[in-house]
Amino acid sequence: MGTTSQKTVVISGYYGFRNSGDEAVLQSILTALEERGKAAGVSIRPVVLSIDPEWTKVTYGVDAVHRMKLGEVRQALKESSGLISGGGSLLQDATSSKTIPYYLGVIKLAQWLKKPVFIYSQGIGPVNRKLFHPFIKSVFNKCEYISVRDQESARLLERMGLGWNRVQIVPDPVMGLTTGGKKPESLQEDAERPLPVIGISVRYWDPERRELQAMADGLSKLCQEQAVHLRFLPFHLPDDVKASQEIIDRMGDVSANGSVVSVCRDAVHPQQMLAEVGRCDVVIGMRLHSLIYAANQLVPMIGVSYDPKIDNFLKRLDLEPVGTSASLAPEALKSEVARLLSESSLWQEANRERIAVLMEEAQAPAQHIIDFLQQQ
Repeated sequence: MGTTSQKTVVISGYYGFRNSGDEAVLQSILTALEERGKAAGVSIRPVVLSIDPEWTKVTYGVDAVHRMKLGEVRQALKESSGLISGGGSLLQDATSSKTIPYYLGVIKLAQWLKKPVFIYSQGIGPVNRKLFHPFIKSVFNKCEYISVRDQESARLLERMGLGWNRVQIVPDPVMGLTTGGKKPESLQEDAERPLPVIGISVRYWDPERRELQAMADGLSKLCQEQAVHLRFLPFHLPDDVKASQEIIDRMGDVSANGSVVSVCRDAVHPQQMLAEVGRCDVVIGMRLHSLIYAANQLVPMIGVSYDPKIDNFLKRLDLEPVGTSASLAPEALKSEVARLLSESSLWQEANRERIAVLMEEAQAPAQHIIDFLQQQ
């Protein structure tokens, strides 16, 4: 038996904001590094850059420093064996023009300190401000390893001038997540006649709320035809709770036919949310990670697209979104839910092998990092 060596790795991403999707990315990276490290005799000590270091420490049992305190970030990098940047959509300027400079700045700081940098299954883009292109190319060229979560991200990097052979395309890290024994909260239902559970993950996007109205209409029609449990799954608190409540208010009373509506409020840890998704019969998702969770748990899914990343993920499973945030037909949504409820086992059979491959491929970045650190 060889001796176990310890390596400190700093992890940079959108962490500590309690966004279930991004927190799931962190949990997935931590789990993959631990498992692959253990197999190779390398003990990983993660240090997470978080907006709320105390919460991150308690939630994951790892060290964390404040992502906006330059001195703390610099010290953590200085004492580390390298930096992981990712996963998630870090290098995009759709939400803010400050996002790309921040994440590139952290990478650049690590490179100045002569630390290897690993880009971990990132979704690159949209990058609407062309002035960012040469900066991304320059910083990525000096990275030890680059992996992205879809072909579109790889193509965008190629258009920026980064060599295609430098980039590995892998699934989102959350494809490899396990529930870790976490239990979902109990549902108040008649145990003798459990209703089919429809998981619904929505967010605010369209200013006119067209997709929320269409979902309310489609779900309302569904409840007129059959009794179901509409289980709203907010991935980003508190906004997604409000968006969910808006749909509930627009639907009105759906209990006449025996349907039930509830909102999951306590799944703070990503593995709890994964367990919640796992007991759904169908998931309707706007949030990317609600669809990834569904795939992970082999739950039939319906995507509503507000961003190309939704389409890109569905494409990997040979699926299409049922509609978009600007154009969603209530009847199409209702019909697709009804179809998947009746053809659940067919859907699972058709996708089981493809999903198993994605779950295995999701471990590739962690394996590459462990192999590199082992040689240091």
